[in-house]
Amino acid sequence: MARKAYPRRARVTGTLLLLVALGAAGCTGDPAAEDSPDAKPAGGEATTAQAEPGKYQTLPQPCRAVETGTLDAMLPGLAQLDQEQRQKAYEGTSSVTYDSDRRTGCRWKVDSAEAGHLLRIDFERVVSYSASVSDDARAQAVYGDRMKEAELPLPSDPREEQPERRADDSAKADRDEARATAPAGDEAGRGASPEAPEKPGKGKEEKESGESEEPADEAGDPSAPAEGLEPRLLQELADDAFIDDQLTTSSSGSGQRTVTVVFRTSNVIVTVEYEAQPKQVAEVPDSASMQEKARELAGLLAERLSDV
Repeated sequence: MARKAYPRRARVTGTLLLLVALGAAGCTGDPAAEDSPDAKPAGGEATTAQAEPGKYQTLPQPCRAVETGTLDAMLPGLAQLDQEQRQKAYEGTSSVTYDSDRRTGCRWKVDSAEAGHLLRIDFERVVSYSASVSDDARAQAVYGDRMKEAELPLPSDPREEQPERRADDSAKADRDEARATAPAGDEAGRGASPEAPEKPGKGKEEKESGESEEPADEAGDPSAPAEGLEPRLLQELADDAFIDDQLTTSSSGSGQRTVTVVFRTSNVIVTVEYEAQPKQVAEVPDSASMQEKARELAGLLAERLSDV
């Protein structure tokens, strides 16, 4: 007699119903939760904002960045060369770098009967390897390091004056106001101001001889640039800029002067180094002329960068 298969069919049907129920439960979700802005990605990781890349991705050809007219003005010895030698000197010598997209440079050196001159330019494209630091911010930090290396004296903040000096100025102002508002008779009877009493037996002689009590050192420091030519910030050039002026004197009295201009535009830092050394004894290169030429070249290079 054949067996009935109904109980087995019932078990299979019950299993299928259970699977269908579980699948329906798994597909059922809260649409509002899926559309919520707080919902995390499938990977469970939040996205991080990337810092902006720098403006410049390439650098100009350094040995072609300076016009021949500028080279003639900065390297007077070119005029004493024949045509073939001059053309060779115009080409300059490229700096050895491992990545021309990150750093390039060129130098020109020409000697004459009067002096030797060296001109060097350097382009550095700064790249930040941190996702949270932009190329510009990294370039600002590198520029700040260059300023520290140059030991550039920063302008003093008038709010940081010494308290003693402010007190002296205030007291002097009070005395001046008292004299200005005093009656004429009181001023005449008061005589000479007590601020500068004459020392017995000395003041009259100094006045007659025309010598001051503390004569100034007229010679000063021969290696220091004149007033207005000292190392300083250049407000009108690029995003940040400064100029440095150093004079090295020899035992014979002649001097080698090096003028350096460093400026930053976005994520590129440019350096112009201009050096002169006279061959005559006791001769010192002119600071004003060298600074003017170096600043003019720096301005031209900043304009050239804008075309890259």
